[in-house]
Amino acid sequence: MLTYLIRRLFAAVLLLFIVSAVVFVIFFLVPRIGGATADDLASRYVGKSAGEAQIHAQAIKLGFTDPIWVQYGRFVKGVLTGSDYDTGAGIDHCPAPCLGYSYITQNPVLPDILDRLPVTAILAAGAAFLWLVGGVGTGVISALKRGSALDRGFMGIALAGVSLPIFFTGLLSLTIFSYGLKWTYAGGASPMDATSPLDLVHRMLLPWITLAFLYAASYARLTRAGMLETMNEDYIRTARAKGLKEHDVVVRHGLRSALTPILTIFGLDLGLLLGGAVLTETTFSLQGIGYYAVQAITNNDLPKVLGVTLFGAVFVIFASLIVDLLYAVLDPRVRTS
Repeated sequence: MLTYLIRRLFAAVLLLFIVSAVVFVIFFLVPRIGGATADDLASRYVGKSAGEAQIHAQAIKLGFTDPIWVQYGRFVKGVLTGSDYDTGAGIDHCPAPCLGYSYITQNPVLPDILDRLPVTAILAAGAAFLWLVGGVGTGVISALKRGSALDRGFMGIALAGVSLPIFFTGLLSLTIFSYGLKWTYAGGASPMDATSPLDLVHRMLLPWITLAFLYAASYARLTRAGMLETMNEDYIRTARAKGLKEHDVVVRHGLRSALTPILTIFGLDLGLLLGGAVLTETTFSLQGIGYYAVQAITNNDLPKVLGVTLFGAVFVIFASLIVDLLYAVLDPRVRTS
C-alpha cells in the first residue's frame, strides 16, 4: 500500500506539472501564435490613455517580453520557492506555494482563492449530501420497482434533471421560491454571514437543491443500472437461498457492489466542485471560487485563471486518490485482486 501511495503521489505531481504547462501555453503562448505582441498583451492592464512607452514598460514589468519558457520557469519557481513582485509601492514577497499576482488588483492569487474556498466548500458539501442520498436512494427504489409507475416517474424526473442546465433551474427556482413565495434569500446571501446552522440552511438550501438536482439525476440513472445488473448475479440468488432478509440482500450485497462506479464519479464530481461551481455560484451570486474564476476570465486576469485551474486540479487528483483507496473498503474483490 505504501508503494502504491508513493507511486500515485509521484503521478499526481507529474499530472499537475502537465496541467500547469498546458494552461500556461494556452493563455501565454497561443496569443503570440495568433499575432499578439508583448505590448498587445500588456495593453489590457494599463489605462486607455496610456502611451506606447507606458505599455511597453508594463510589458517588461509583467515579463511578457521574456521567452515563454522563461515565464513558465518563473511561475514554477514561484510555486516551489516563492516569488518577489514589484507592486509599484515596493517589493512584495509571496511565500511558496505562490500562484502569482493578479494583473488587475496586484494581490497574490492563492490567498484570494483560500478566502473564497469556505463558500465553495459549503456549497459543494451540502449539495453532495443531497445528490448522493437522493440520487442513490431513487436509483435503488427504481431498480427494485422496475417497470412500475414509480420507476417511470423517477426516471422521468432524472431525465429532466440531466437535460435542464443549472442556469435555467437556478433562475426558475429563484423566481418561484425567492422572488415569488419569499421562502428563501434572493441570492448573494453568503453562508459565512450565517448566525446559526438553521440560518445557514436557510441561506444555502436553494443553491444546494439546484446543484444537487443536476447531479442526483445522473446518480439515480447510474445506480438503477448498477442495481439491475447486480441483483441478477449468482451470489445474490445464493444469499436469498440462504434465507437472508431482503433488506440485507439489497443493502449489504447488492448496493455495496453497485456503489463502486458511484464512488468513482462522486470523488471526481466533488473534486471538480471544490475547484469552483461556476454556474451555481454565478446564478446565486455566491462569492466562491467559481465566481472568482468568472471575474478573472472577464478581466483577462491570467494569473487568477491559472491559479484556479491548478487549485481545481489538486482537488480532482486528491479525490481520485481517495477513491482508489476506498475501493477495497466497498468491494472485497478489489482486496483479493
